[in-house]
Amino acid sequence: MAEEKNPFKIAQMQLDEAAKFLKLEPKLHKLLREPARIFKANLNVKMDSGKTKTFPAFRVQYNDARGPCKGGIRFHWEETVDTVKALAAWMTWKCAVVGIPYGGGKGGVVCNPKEMSDSELEKLSRAYIRAFWKHLGPDQDVPAPDVYTSGKEMAWMLDEYEKLVGHQAPAMITGKLLALGGSLGRDTATGMGTVICIREAAKHLKLDLNKATAAVQGAGNVGGWTAKLLQQKFGTKIIAISDSKCAIYSEKGIDVEKALAHKEKNGVLHNFPGTKCITNEQLLELKTDILVPAALENQITHENAPKLACRIIAEAANGPATKEADNIINKRKDIFVIPDFLCNAGGVTVSYLEWVQNRTGYYWKLNEVNDKLDEVMTKAFWDVTNFAEKHKIPNRVAAYALAVQKVAEAMRLRGLA
Repeated sequence: MAEEKNPFKIAQMQLDEAAKFLKLEPKLHKLLREPARIFKANLNVKMDSGKTKTFPAFRVQYNDARGPCKGGIRFHWEETVDTVKALAAWMTWKCAVVGIPYGGGKGGVVCNPKEMSDSELEKLSRAYIRAFWKHLGPDQDVPAPDVYTSGKEMAWMLDEYEKLVGHQAPAMITGKLLALGGSLGRDTATGMGTVICIREAAKHLKLDLNKATAAVQGAGNVGGWTAKLLQQKFGTKIIAISDSKCAIYSEKGIDVEKALAHKEKNGVLHNFPGTKCITNEQLLELKTDILVPAALENQITHENAPKLACRIIAEAANGPATKEADNIINKRKDIFVIPDFLCNAGGVTVSYLEWVQNRTGYYWKLNEVNDKLDEVMTKAFWDVTNFAEKHKIPNRVAAYALAVQKVAEAMRLRGLA
């Protein structure tokens, strides 16, 4: 049988495994396998050329039994409904596993933002809100930035939403710039959460991070901050980091800050002094203590899973391993996996803190935000790790079981199952 790479099918198979472990009622299991709501629209945007172009757009609300839906909006040329459904499912479990009162949602637009001007991106952002605004709001569904979107797009979306509802509503969207009610610490949050999980995993495995090595696939916001924080806070030697063009490698270690500055200046990591270029595939198979897949889905497959030579996989990306790869890694027993929806939950945790600050009108200092993030992530890590050890199950199954249990309980109490 061909390896399953459809992200939503993978999300469903992972849920099925947890449901079997939990002995979930069939009716509830069936409800949890599919999104509660899927909205679609075609966004018509007048381009700078004067021509009108149509962009397919989606918003998926997976489950809101525990609170308003929460999830980013992606602008990507290969966006699909199935990817958005999978990400909305993972957001549901992510919010539950770290104990924040949200359900899961996700949005996407099929477009190539690299080929669009700021004017075109603004029109597209506003068109997205006009298409879905009745389904969004602080108590309904709270978007955020995701792939190829940022605080800039969130500002346009917030402004368009407020025009439509006729009042200020900063809590309707997170990941905003500070001037519009954003939270301190939001830009580093996903990387910071990943590093907190790595720190706790290192304690669990008795690994000295000051003497450890790490390879990071991805040099965007998440991969860049993870690499930088590991190096700056713990002295971990970063031996490789990559972008979409190539990976750079140095056995002696890479100065991450300088490497990212090189990428900022030249557009690529390639030719950073003191490093050699290797492929993203070679990066995954490097002998290293910590491997951080922080790029796209399905990077670890049944072909490269047997060749991994790390002690910890910190899944900063969503769905970086196929189900077949996961099965191989689980049988190996020599790799400690920090599953994606636990590992990368720092972003949504600080988005939650931003939402709370917006709603109260009271804003915390950076150290207060980081302390709250650390408390949430540390507790969630040990909840999952202790549950996995107690029941002798893989960490991913443990994370799913804990998350699904919370969502299922909320649904039972509401009389939905």
